[in-house]
Amino acid sequence: MRRFGIKLGLSASILALGMGAASAEKTKFEFWYGLSGDLGERVQETCQKFNESQDQYEVVCTSQNGYPETVQNTIAAYRAKKHPIITQVFDGGTLDLMLSGAFVPAPKLMADNGYTVNWDDYFGGIASYYATSKGELYSFPYNSSTAMFYYNVDAFEKAGIDKAPATWEDVEASARKLKEAGYECPLAFNFDPWATVEQFSAVHGEPLASKNNGYDGLDAELLINQSRVVDQMAFYKKMMDEGLFTLRTKQLGMDIIPSFASGACQMIQTSIADHGTIGKTAKEGMKWDVTMLPVWADTERKNSMVGGASLWVMNNRPEEEYKGAAAFLNFIAQPDMVEWWSTVTGYIPVTNSGFEAMKAKGFYEQEGYVGRDRAIESLTFTPTTEITRGIRLGGYPQIRKEISDGMEAIFTGKATVQEGLDQAAERGNAILNRFEKTYSGKTLP
Repeated sequence: MRRFGIKLGLSASILALGMGAASAEKTKFEFWYGLSGDLGERVQETCQKFNESQDQYEVVCTSQNGYPETVQNTIAAYRAKKHPIITQVFDGGTLDLMLSGAFVPAPKLMADNGYTVNWDDYFGGIASYYATSKGELYSFPYNSSTAMFYYNVDAFEKAGIDKAPATWEDVEASARKLKEAGYECPLAFNFDPWATVEQFSAVHGEPLASKNNGYDGLDAELLINQSRVVDQMAFYKKMMDEGLFTLRTKQLGMDIIPSFASGACQMIQTSIADHGTIGKTAKEGMKWDVTMLPVWADTERKNSMVGGASLWVMNNRPEEEYKGAAAFLNFIAQPDMVEWWSTVTGYIPVTNSGFEAMKAKGFYEQEGYVGRDRAIESLTFTPTTEITRGIRLGGYPQIRKEISDGMEAIFTGKATVQEGLDQAAERGNAILNRFEKTYSGKTLP
């Protein structure tokens, strides 16, 4: 069995031991992250495990209570020269960090500190989201996920449905049967565009934006109001109007995950990372399962895109902190930590060797973890294309908000489907235009 390709060189080990003996105090360094709730607690547990594993370094881990907040707070702290050395940046913030110049590239950090990394071990569908055009990873894929389709097996059996939905035609048929069987909420959805717009576009081979989703230039424009997304939102609206799809948000009292876990709603689309949370909170005795996102029957399915976040190492920190950061990143990449992280969260292993090691141990056959490997199947269903490798748009956190607002306008009756998507595209393109002007003359890495 091949271990994940990060090893500490002998000379670096001897040096580290010497430093540990000579130093009475641990070198402290900061790690800011965006996860909160149960997943945030697992990050804290990770940090505790690292601190207890050695006596040279102490990582201080602080939640910023959200992905966008982490990016914003890191940028503000960097300008004030009070930034952490490691920060967790979600997929949508990748280009902002890439063009900032405020980081130490991942290969340089590890090489400078005596570590050898097999960068080719990362899944292509994960690495491509965070890599340059030359394939160089600037950050470390960390909590990786993709969108999946969850369904209540008990409710399906009661309604006479004998298989998981593979197509949207199946979803509609299932929703009708569930309604007929007395279930008030066959499918729950919210205004998060990640699964309903971004991942839908990927598995259908549809571009979210021009210039191959922004990879080919900063002058990209959103295409959501011209693509199959228009038809999908119209389908959602029709199903909602018929009482087959139901809006479930925090603002309305209960979001989609607790709605599903409680048994109130029978189908949802959400991250594989929520597999662990649903497993812990599901109504006692409830049988449920997960499968790949449905596609329309006339579609040749493509791979889904990675979600989650990667870890960036910021520059302009004291030299000794970089040794600690490299040690921490090496620690969380080891097979035992990769397996533990996937076990307690639902996030998928980011490397081939990590995945194969877990498969060999029978991890995905154990009760509570069955189905999580389907996320890997979804990410690797086809080789990544110029459309499905990811999204490289500047200011994408703000663009996501505009798409979410457009969806809200559609499903609350304030705009037609076309009007809502047109408004989202127009406002999103204004953000892209400002970003292009800010980085005028810069070439995408």
